[in-house]
Amino acid sequence: MLKDFREFIMRGSVVDMAVGIIIGAAFGTIVTSLVKDIIMPPISLALNKVDFSNLFVLLKAGPTDKGPYLSLSQAQAAGAVTENYGNFVNVVFTFLIIAFVIFLLIRAINNMRRRAEAPKPAAAPTTKDCPYCISKIPIKATRCPNCTSQLQSA
Repeated sequence: MLKDFREFIMRGSVVDMAVGIIIGAAFGTIVTSLVKDIIMPPISLALNKVDFSNLFVLLKAGPTDKGPYLSLSQAQAAGAVTENYGNFVNVVFTFLIIAFVIFLLIRAINNMRRRAEAPKPAAAPTTKDCPYCISKIPIKATRCPNCTSQLQSA
C-alpha cells in the first residue's frame, strides 16, 4: 500500500499540483499585503483617514466595558460582539486583485496557445508538373529532364 501511495505522489501531475498550491498560497500572501499596505492606505486617506480594518458595527457591548470603542481591537479586548465589515472590504479588494491577475494570466496563456495553433502559411512550391510527361520537375526548369521537352517560361 505504501508503494502504491509513493507511486501516486511521484506522478508528475500531483507534484505539479502541489507546487501550484504552494506558489498560490505565497501569491495570496503577497496580494494580501499589497491590498493592506499599498492600496488601502491611499483609499483610506481619500476617505478622511478611514482605516477599513477598524470599521465595525457594535452588536453587543462587552460584559466589563460598555464602550464607546474607538478601534476593533479595543472592542474585541472588551469582549464586545462586532460585525467587522471593514475586514470584509479588505478581503473583497484582495479577491478582486487575485481574480484580475488570474484573468490576465489565463488571457496570456490563451494568446500563446492561439499563436502556437495558428496555421503556418503554406511554403512556396518548389516543383511543378511537366505538361508533356506529368513528372515533377523544379519550378525554374526550362526543359524536362525526363522527356526532354522544351517548357514555356512562366
